[in-house]
Amino acid sequence: MGHFHPRSGVEGLRFVPIMGKRTRRLAGVVLAIALVATACGGGGDESPVEDSADPEPVYGGEVAYGLEAENNNGWCLPEAQLAISGMQVANAIYDTLTAQNADGDYVGFLAESVEPNEDYTQWTITLRDGITFHDGSPLDAEVVKNNLDAYRGQYPARQALLTMFVFEPVTAVDVVDDLTLTVTTTPWTTFPAYLSGRIGIMGQAQLDDPDACDTNLIGTGPFVFDDWVEGESLTVVRNENYWRTDADGNQLPYLDSVVFRPFLDPNARTNALLSGDIQALHTPTPEETSTLLAEAEAGNIKLESTSDFGEVNYVLFNTSKPPFDSLTARQAMAYAIDREEYRSVIGLDLVDVASGPFAPGVMGYLEDAGMPEYDPEKAKELVAQYEQETGMPLTFSQTILANPASQAVAQFYQDQAAQVGIESSIEAVDQSAEISTALGNDWQVLNWRNHPGDDPDTQYIWWYGGYPTNFNKFDDPEINALLDEGRAESDPARRTEIYEELNREFAKSSTTSG
Repeated sequence: MGHFHPRSGVEGLRFVPIMGKRTRRLAGVVLAIALVATACGGGGDESPVEDSADPEPVYGGEVAYGLEAENNNGWCLPEAQLAISGMQVANAIYDTLTAQNADGDYVGFLAESVEPNEDYTQWTITLRDGITFHDGSPLDAEVVKNNLDAYRGQYPARQALLTMFVFEPVTAVDVVDDLTLTVTTTPWTTFPAYLSGRIGIMGQAQLDDPDACDTNLIGTGPFVFDDWVEGESLTVVRNENYWRTDADGNQLPYLDSVVFRPFLDPNARTNALLSGDIQALHTPTPEETSTLLAEAEAGNIKLESTSDFGEVNYVLFNTSKPPFDSLTARQAMAYAIDREEYRSVIGLDLVDVASGPFAPGVMGYLEDAGMPEYDPEKAKELVAQYEQETGMPLTFSQTILANPASQAVAQFYQDQAAQVGIESSIEAVDQSAEISTALGNDWQVLNWRNHPGDDPDTQYIWWYGGYPTNFNKFDDPEINALLDEGRAESDPARRTEIYEELNREFAKSSTTSG
């Protein structure tokens, strides 16, 4: 292995139980840890890296990165259903038109600028000059137009899935010149936020590939796709013509290659890091985090943590079918879960219990949005009320990811529910199948992870009534109205008020009856 200075990164440490309008979302206590740890030594004959607050970059070397799951569906981005592991690979290969900076603002990336007209109904995108795709083709307005049309379901060669709902406000994309295009929308003040994250720009050859768009990966990103052995590893190599430099003008990236390796078993992933088989990892589990913290204190790995812009985890109710089409059933579960006990027993005191869908640093965050307190006696009363109302016992099935951490979470919920007279079962699916499961109707409760640090408007299609992407299928007039108002409002102070009110609306129905 070549010389490599590990530089730890963090994607957030946050634990947030939330509940939707009229108890749309269970007052859950699912752990949300997105932690990146890096080993101090490279293994083999490499010497440990000197401890330095700001080490000089050294070119070369390969890093093996531990993912929490495999992405079995490939990376034809308009058609892909990418969970976090798929996104981490995509971000190495594809750049986006905008990116989020350290303050949470969306700024130009592949785009030099994204500027609105006065009423936010037309956006002018000006691209950076001289950027090329991995196959040598130029980044120009035409290929960007084709990508945006593909994402919104208006490009014949591609069949967009979830992204066609994301870009529903777009009515036209027009090329002005080689580096300029305009996008016409309904009033949409947060459009730049939608040009980041999952919306990578693919090369024209990948975009038009009729057979292998999911594996013929062509981006402008720092690394070029090299090889994928499904279930074992995906390798990317240095893009010698990458357009970015670091703050000192050094060409990026530093590494020769990155090997992404999926580990369904978090213990195996941790052991791989500590043994030197991998040099960095991402984890959502408290057990793994606890081990890594101890190793960091011993000086064996480098680790940083923050709760800013953290990932929000929660539990979804399917409100379109029994038992959680009943407000009474949803409230019973809300009162049945001891979130502080979860924080201690499952979260190992490494995460926080929050009171809404937004983490600290995100517009709309509230320390106390009005969530109910744990009350098992109240829960028992509601269980009895549900049985009287329906003539049926209150039972449900949890659908979880097929890994030990998710199993532990589900068993905690199962035990807590049983203490107030609610019986439940557990069914497991692969991470790559979770979104497809949510889009369907053959489930009752899903454990879910929210998008960390995003502008609240990026939740629009997930919470607005009537969208297929509103997975738990609620349709609340007050929430719909607030989402519409927040999307059209340009004043940050007013937008903050709107999303704080939205936060409170999610909590209200845990204590109301209508």
